[in-house]
Amino acid sequence: MRIATFNINGIKARLPRLIEWLEETRPTVACLQEIKSQDDGFPADEFEKIGYHAIWHGQKSFNGVAILADGVKPEETQRGLGVDGPKEGEGEQARYLEAHVNGVRIACLYLPNGNPHPGPKFDYKLAWMEKLRARMRELWQSEQPTIVTGDFNVIPHDDDVWSPKAMQDDALMQPESRDAYQRQLADGWTDAVRTLNPRGGVWTFWDYQRGAWQRDHGFRIDHCLLSPELADRLTAVGVDKDYRGREKASDHTPVWVELADG
Repeated sequence: MRIATFNINGIKARLPRLIEWLEETRPTVACLQEIKSQDDGFPADEFEKIGYHAIWHGQKSFNGVAILADGVKPEETQRGLGVDGPKEGEGEQARYLEAHVNGVRIACLYLPNGNPHPGPKFDYKLAWMEKLRARMRELWQSEQPTIVTGDFNVIPHDDDVWSPKAMQDDALMQPESRDAYQRQLADGWTDAVRTLNPRGGVWTFWDYQRGAWQRDHGFRIDHCLLSPELADRLTAVGVDKDYRGREKASDHTPVWVELADG
């Protein structure tokens, strides 16, 4: 069973690339972030044509998450974490979606960026991470095979970025962000990519600016966290880096885990 995460950075703008990736790699489950589409504009029919069934949680112009499954309909279990956005009266943003697929609980998330730091957006990021941790504790205690995956907008270690100095003032690398992420791991979750790449040096994001892709100035912010029940089944991880270099690509690249049958 292959479970992948992919911040698509606009599902309508990247739909040809997304369909291309799905057909070429055929993950069992694909978790998408930043779909940037309202619910009624989500292109579910395009995925149905190639055998994928989808659930989604959309928002106009921003955010948005979706879960696609090959040949089966994801059984939704929760959407949202009950955290209002940083603007007064904004309500909750579309950042979290959870489902059952083939006996595995899938949690797909798009964690707030937090910039500029300091400020209300960074405070919102930390509040969201605390709510996420509470939900992850519930999932962990349920003893269900569970993966929590998506764009965490956290660079966990200095060797997860091409230049720590270049990113030192960014919200993605602040001690508070890293501490919140490490507390999640300390609750019993396994960072799959880190486990099989302990020396770091694996990037999942390259900015569109300053020739970051061409210079390989990237960093790792897309993560796959496994409950103990799934960590025991982990056989491989991968980053589909080549897709970042294709025409009209997302600034992220797909990340996946391979799991043995339970």
